[in-house]
Amino acid sequence: MNRVIARWLGGTARQWAWRLKGCALLLGAAMGLAAAPARADLQVLITRGVTDPIPIAIVPFARAVPADGGFDVAAVVQHDLESSGRFRAMQRRDMLSTPTSANDVQAADWKAAGNDYVVVGRVTATSASELDVECDLINIQTGSRVSQKFIANSASLRNAAHLVSDFIYGKILGVRGAFATRIAYVTVHGQPPSQHFQLIVADADGENPKVILESAQPIMSPSWSPDEQWLAYVSFENRLSGVYVQKVHTGERQLVSARVGVNGAPAYSPDGTHLALTLSGAGGNLDIWLLDLSTQGLTRLTDDPAVDTEAAWSPDGKSLYFTSDRAGGPQIYKLDIAQPKRVERITFGSAYNARPRVSPDGKKLAYVTREGGNYRIAVQDLASGTVSVLSHGSLDESPSFAPNGALIIYAGRDGEVGTLQTVSVDGLVTQRLKSDQGEVREPVWGPFPR
Repeated sequence: MNRVIARWLGGTARQWAWRLKGCALLLGAAMGLAAAPARADLQVLITRGVTDPIPIAIVPFARAVPADGGFDVAAVVQHDLESSGRFRAMQRRDMLSTPTSANDVQAADWKAAGNDYVVVGRVTATSASELDVECDLINIQTGSRVSQKFIANSASLRNAAHLVSDFIYGKILGVRGAFATRIAYVTVHGQPPSQHFQLIVADADGENPKVILESAQPIMSPSWSPDEQWLAYVSFENRLSGVYVQKVHTGERQLVSARVGVNGAPAYSPDGTHLALTLSGAGGNLDIWLLDLSTQGLTRLTDDPAVDTEAAWSPDGKSLYFTSDRAGGPQIYKLDIAQPKRVERITFGSAYNARPRVSPDGKKLAYVTREGGNYRIAVQDLASGTVSVLSHGSLDESPSFAPNGALIIYAGRDGEVGTLQTVSVDGLVTQRLKSDQGEVREPVWGPFPR
């Protein structure tokens, strides 16, 4: 194994071998697919919620038979809100009536049943191919009401239901919901040497999974473009590590970096024009580079004997956070892209801090920290330096912020099986997304649709 990589793995081989193992292997071919169905959905299990969730009733929506195909919009909305850990939904069997308009809601009855809010709605066919999804949110305590309408078709009703959830979440909590966004992750089936890898895109609730890439060799480090149309990732084909970009809907893909040595850890710039990459070159030392996607031009940002890797962009595109062992062990640093020699150390306190990810507002940094003998997800307030350890596993990694900044998705373990888990940035709400087939790894939360 390369001397630098061996030094970087050090005493944390189990965690870092997955990310860098391809640097020391001779790897075979992989096959790109355009959104083939995945084999299994993720199952969402709430493992901790707030102690006093908001009581809400989501009444079954009026249907547009047969244009809605029997799809239950209200059931998806209820699942979304309950899975956030912030709401407690009234069960349908306990509802004395099922109004579909705000004018028909008898506030006193719903208040007596213990609800603070009631959601009612209607699905209406406006043409052979178009549906209106309308919802009313009634504050039972004040009597105020707000309404919203979304346009959908039979194929996009689930997404419209997520948009209804986003609307309700935002109006009540004052934070934009992220139910109508998507996640990408890697699944691993089988045992070495006969493993099978898939790159999958799914709705934020784990539903609607689609395979983007399949391979007999590792797939690593997916990264969303800011317009949600492309994924960058590392794949091992033609016996080399390579960075690819792939259009999610069509499967169109391009090899953008297959240079000598390591090609890894791609991260899209906020404007989508560049990738930050980890490259080793023939010398074998890992450094951070910028790749211009339109010209293929490369700009070197770090040139240090240490390992510099895992770059993450600030939201304004002016800075990069990255992991380096230049102080003797993995820590997170920040560099100014315009003046890359200006490097500032960000993390202290633990002997191991790695894999930085920046919150959408640029105020927080999520990363993997070592606490005792465990690897956990921490969040640091960049202004004050205050650090909170949010997860409680033994080998948690790969944090990624939701686009609203309220949640972090990460890879954890359930026994010997890799799972995806989420935790709110205040640490109050946790949930586990478990697949019934194979392990799940390397999650990344997509941006808000544009």
